[in-house]
Amino acid sequence: MPGQKASEAARRMQIMKAAYELASRKGLDSLTVRLVARRAKLSPGLVLFHFGTKDQLIIALLDYVIETTSVLHVTEDITSIPVPLDRLLALLRREMNRLASEPRRIRLFFDFWVKGFTHALIRTKMQSELDRYREAFRPIAHEVLRAEPERFSGVTPEGLSAVAVSFIKGCAVQSMIDPENFDIEEYLAATNSLLGQLNAQTA
Repeated sequence: MPGQKASEAARRMQIMKAAYELASRKGLDSLTVRLVARRAKLSPGLVLFHFGTKDQLIIALLDYVIETTSVLHVTEDITSIPVPLDRLLALLRREMNRLASEPRRIRLFFDFWVKGFTHALIRTKMQSELDRYREAFRPIAHEVLRAEPERFSGVTPEGLSAVAVSFIKGCAVQSMIDPENFDIEEYLAATNSLLGQLNAQTA
């Protein structure tokens, strides 16, 4: 019945949010079915009913984290910017702000990355999503290069996309290391100055 299915979906989300709260605060290694059940105010049996095993729960949590962390949404306020380079910079700033504002989520994302070294399915999912995130920048990177070929001489859409993602992930790492003192405007200003110096040395 539709009502019963909606209830099951809500219950799964209840469990997922409990698992996220625990893992993002204490790490994946501290996650147990019993602790998730206690956090969700459910029985361990009900958690296993919905997810089967602890490993399957962790994989479902990874999917949840990926969906809410590494998916790039290019909204109308970005696409409406007429100059391609300004459009890319606005997208970078928004993504940096978004990820920097969620240090616990980013910490968990990298916790999954580390776990992927010993877990084949997690490694495959993480690599696939990181590739997809970088690939999502290619259309706008291509527009930037077409609009300003002299500024980006010798640069490919793949290369510009990789640099864009590097800036965003680097910003996320810094916000995770020192969330209380991290200043995104200072980060951007320092990046700007550093790139200017690098450009002057290679000119």
